[in-house]
Amino acid sequence: MRNLDRLVEELCNLPSETSWVEFKHNNYAPDMIGRDISALANSAALAGKARAYMIWGIHNDTHEIIGTKESLQSLKVGAQELENWLRSMLSDNAAFEFHDFDKDNNRIGVLIIERAINRTVTFQKVDYIRIGSYTKKLSDIPAIQGPLWDKIRNLKFEEQYAEIDVNKEDVAKLLDYSIYFDLLETLPQPNSFDGVVHYLMEENIIAKQDNGLYAITNLGAIVLAKDLRHFKTLKRKAVRVVQYENTNRMNMLRDEIFFGGYAVVFEKLIKFIEALVPMREEFISGVRKKNVAYPISALRETVANALIHQDFFVSGAGPLVEIFSNRIEITNPGDSLVNIKRIIDNPPKSRNEKLASLLRELGLCEELGSGWDRIVLSCEYKQLPAPKIETFSDDTRVTLFSEVSFTGLSMDDKLWACYLHACVKYVQSEQVTNRSLRERFGLSEKNAGSISRLIKEAVNQKYIKPVDPNTAPRYMRYIPIWA
Repeated sequence: MRNLDRLVEELCNLPSETSWVEFKHNNYAPDMIGRDISALANSAALAGKARAYMIWGIHNDTHEIIGTKESLQSLKVGAQELENWLRSMLSDNAAFEFHDFDKDNNRIGVLIIERAINRTVTFQKVDYIRIGSYTKKLSDIPAIQGPLWDKIRNLKFEEQYAEIDVNKEDVAKLLDYSIYFDLLETLPQPNSFDGVVHYLMEENIIAKQDNGLYAITNLGAIVLAKDLRHFKTLKRKAVRVVQYENTNRMNMLRDEIFFGGYAVVFEKLIKFIEALVPMREEFISGVRKKNVAYPISALRETVANALIHQDFFVSGAGPLVEIFSNRIEITNPGDSLVNIKRIIDNPPKSRNEKLASLLRELGLCEELGSGWDRIVLSCEYKQLPAPKIETFSDDTRVTLFSEVSFTGLSMDDKLWACYLHACVKYVQSEQVTNRSLRERFGLSEKNAGSISRLIKEAVNQKYIKPVDPNTAPRYMRYIPIWA
């Protein structure tokens, strides 16, 4: 950690010890240090702090620098180094590091402790907590256990740090903050960089550290990074686009990775994909127009969903767009949080609410809950096969298909299109009819019999149901089976 001198000064300016800061003089009892690492790590989580600290060489009451005798790195428990002994006694989620430095001719020892993540930090299989300046067994304070576990379990990916000990100059080098103000439109970029820093902190893009420097959060890096390769935990989250020659993965034509933050590269990404998909020119009322094989609104929303709803804790994988001659597959790490059969009507869920909120604020995706309606409707408007959603153990894939005739569709594809048609109709307070399905597939009235047979099969397979079974067949209307 950089700026240890500044860190100690900042902590000494605190009016008293806190649940996440403890001052010592010459007390190096190994058991005490072990219990306090557990207590401080858990207390930092409870207080919403990224780190906790034990500082040696500081007067406990006055916070005056008085120095300490020992070097933390040289301390031993028997023949074993103190640090190794502590790691053997603490749970494996305990993260800490020792530092020594001289300040005003006084030796200062600094123990930096990361907050508890996933579960409480224990020492000799017992978890501890700080109450004021006292270390207690967590089991003795039942009122704190619930709130602490809530804090630990609900730590979001976006809140964690992608880069620490960053000064203001580094923030400007690492983040394309100007795109934030360009996309926001309602907020002009401040004239001073201090003003920029203020807004970035308000948005949780950066955070002020206890040593006076800054941390770039995962949210800030994944949205505004100039190059995600600088952030070692995020470089695999860059968006990859692969184009194949035919309908399979045998012959790859292009393989491009967009290493910028999602807000930085999104428009370039969509234009790049659009340039690779089939397109024909048509004359409509004497005006030449481009007819792209896929609805751009569906493409934008599907890609945005893959970025927003991915599971960032799935290591080694990021969003992937694969372009085939007859379809586009968009895959993101993590299974769907919503039952795919209820993806249109269910309240939306996301693992990454802050990321979703920020990208919506920047205009890169639709309002909450409207995305899948638009994806399905735009595919219906172009009379394309319904988008397909598949979930696997570690990822979710959405497939957009280019034009296929009704007779070229499998029965499963027809049934899925019928079901999604019923869903979008229902959320619009409308119902499925033979005519609405014919229009959806681009069929004339002479195909009414084919659609009737499809509807009958959809009812038998429990995709849809009649609003009133006693209605005459030609007036029959249908709604989703769950409605």
